[in-house]
Amino acid sequence: MASYIKKITRNQVVRFLLSAGLGFLADAASFTILVRHVFLSRTYLIAGFNVRNYSLAVAISFFIGVVVNFLMSRYIVFTESRIKLSKQFFRFASVAVVGFFATQFLLNFFISILYFEPSWARIVTAFSLLSASYFIHKAFSFSLSLRHHAAANSGSGS
Repeated sequence: MASYIKKITRNQVVRFLLSAGLGFLADAASFTILVRHVFLSRTYLIAGFNVRNYSLAVAISFFIGVVVNFLMSRYIVFTESRIKLSKQFFRFASVAVVGFFATQFLLNFFISILYFEPSWARIVTAFSLLSASYFIHKAFSFSLSLRHHAAANSGSGS
């Protein structure tokens, strides 16, 4: 069993899934805590706009998840990247901002249109954006070639 775990953790996609999974757990846990225990009103007036409680919660929880995911991606997943930490984080955060708006759109769709419970809507939203995230972060955030994707994921190392 230990050799199997060691073999699959050599796979970059598996490490990304673990990284994204832990980032998502940090995000989802903080989202649930914020929605259920902090932002108890349905809406809040912010800068003249009515903002839904789950929109505030996802803004904060998403940032927490991004930081956890970035640190794991840098030090566990895309370790061969040689660009500076600050540039990686700027790129990673830029992709995350786009992802944040995609998350807001999908979250609103699942809650307002399909009537999902907010915590379940957050889970479905995250899985909806996962695969695009891997390729964008690999190619853009960490400047790694997608041509070497198959070789990096064959289990022979990365």
